[in-house]
Amino acid sequence: MQHFTPPKVGKYLKPSVITLVIGGIFLIAMLGTSVYIVDQAEEAVITRFGKYVTTKGPGLQFKLPFGIDRNYTVNVKNVRTEEFGFRTQMAGRNPRYDSQYSESTMLTGDLNIVEVEWIIQYRVADPRAWTFNVNLDDRTKTIRDVSRSAINMLVGDRAIMDIMGLERSAIEAAGIEFMNETFRGYGMGIDVIAVRLQNIEPPSGVRQAFEDVNKAIQDMNRLINEGQQSYNEEIPRTGGEADRLIRVAEGYAAERVNRARGDVARFNSVYNEYRRSPEVTRQRLYYEMIEEVFQGEENTVIIDRNLRNFLPMMNVQGGSASGGGVR
Repeated sequence: MQHFTPPKVGKYLKPSVITLVIGGIFLIAMLGTSVYIVDQAEEAVITRFGKYVTTKGPGLQFKLPFGIDRNYTVNVKNVRTEEFGFRTQMAGRNPRYDSQYSESTMLTGDLNIVEVEWIIQYRVADPRAWTFNVNLDDRTKTIRDVSRSAINMLVGDRAIMDIMGLERSAIEAAGIEFMNETFRGYGMGIDVIAVRLQNIEPPSGVRQAFEDVNKAIQDMNRLINEGQQSYNEEIPRTGGEADRLIRVAEGYAAERVNRARGDVARFNSVYNEYRRSPEVTRQRLYYEMIEEVFQGEENTVIIDRNLRNFLPMMNVQGGSASGGGVR
């Protein structure tokens, strides 16, 4: 039996044509396995024969073809979120959540039970570590286990009223620090950028009692603040009034002391004059006393005690002596 090849087919089976076709296929395969594009939010981890080589940024990139180099693109801009104690079933204007009590129920430092819901947000900081250091199936589980351990530890160190009130921000900040330190130790290549506590409530059976206690504490703090405000208003005012009274008393004391010193100096001066000329001084003092007694009086006449004689006295204001008044 003879083999027959059609003439048109035979010319395409020439060695040169077959070589050209094979070369074209090789070129297409080489280009297809050596050119790749990295998105703006991504970075590409490059391995050569399974060993890490480099990390490349966004844009058109090249690598060795035919699987010699492999690229693993990782989104390093996207903020990833994990929810704890609840799951979002439907987002939007009317969201719907599914509670996860096995995650949210915790024991506080004062041996109370509280239900805590929270989220964490993180980014990939080291694409190489994210790609190779943790198994793909274990990444999410590791992140969730570390986060639950951190929040349970922080809640267990505090009293329930502190957790529901003043310590909320402190727990969030400490949670970020603890998780990042743990993830760096594991070499996961991620950075936690936010820990946000959502709902913090006591168990439903005792929720009303805790709300009453919380309200009472708020009323107590309000009354304390009002009292402190009144204190801050009254103390400066009474302090100023006390300072004013002290200044008045000091001024009065200084006036009395100066007046007494002046009286002493005047007495000493009169006494010295008296020692030099007793009679003249005695007469001057008498006149001064009479002038002080009759100061402001008019038409004054002095008589002796037995009414035997009139002793006219010169009018101090310059008028003549008369009998208008009697002493």
